Amino acid sequence: MHDKATSRIIQESVPGKQVTIAHVIASPMPDIYERLGIDEAGALGILTLTPCETAIIAADVATKTADVEIGFLDRFTGSVIISGDVQSVETALAAVIETLRNLLGFDTVGITKT
Repeated sequence: MHDKATSRIIQESVPGKQVTIAHVIASPMPDIYERLGIDEAGALGILTLTPCETAIIAADVATKTADVEIGFLDRFTGSVIISGDVQSVETALAAVIETLRNLLGFDTVGITKT
């Protein structure tokens, strides 16, 4: 019998300055709001960012740019959820992406929508 050598691979996550998700959910089902524990609005905007503390900057830019509210902010995971009407959420996400890319040199993604 022939034994195969076992190799171990150790992977580390070394976060760069990046936006990994920027997504708009237009007209979410009421159950989503209920499970998130936030008031219903026309849309949700979801961001994931590294380094995680960037969530604070993103929430600040979003709320200063458009009529949106912070539904969730986690500076330990880099997650941000904003809510508002569809146009306001799209405007806020675009401003966050632009600010992080142009002012802070982040790698960014395009905004997706469902």
